[in-house]
Amino acid sequence: MQIDEILENFEFLDDWEDRYRYLIELGRTLEPLPDEAHNAVNKVQGCASQVWLETRITGEEDGEPILHFRGDSDAHIVRGLVALTLALYSDRPAKEIVATDAAPLFERLGFSQHLTPQRSNGLRSMVERIKAEARAAEAAQRVA
Repeated sequence: MQIDEILENFEFLDDWEDRYRYLIELGRTLEPLPDEAHNAVNKVQGCASQVWLETRITGEEDGEPILHFRGDSDAHIVRGLVALTLALYSDRPAKEIVATDAAPLFERLGFSQHLTPQRSNGLRSMVERIKAEARAAEAAQRVA
C-alpha cells in the first residue's frame, strides 16, 4: 500500500481505537518475512517488542541503489508501525531514504500523543536502522 493512501485512510478515522485497529490491519498486509530472516542480524535494537528488518538492494536509479525492506514484529500494533514505516521508505533510492524525515509524518498522525514512549523509541530505532542501511548502501556503491 502506498504511504499517501495509508495517510488518507488514517486521517479519516477520528477514534484512536479505530486507528489502532487500522494499524493492526496494515500489519497483516506486510510481505511475509521468512523464518530464517528472524535472526540477530535483522533484529532492530532499541525496540521493546521484537522487530526484524531485512534489507535488499533491488537495483539502481541514476546510479543510486534502490532498497527494498521486509519487516516483522511479534506485536500486532508494532507490526502495523513496521508496515507504515516500510510504505514510507521501501523501494526508494538510498539518497531519498536518508533525506526523508519521518518525524513530521508521525507527528501529523498523532503518534507522539498516542504511542507509548517505548513504541515511539522503537519507531525511531527502526527509522534510524533504515537510514543506516541506506547510508551503507550508498557507501558501498561509491567504493564499487
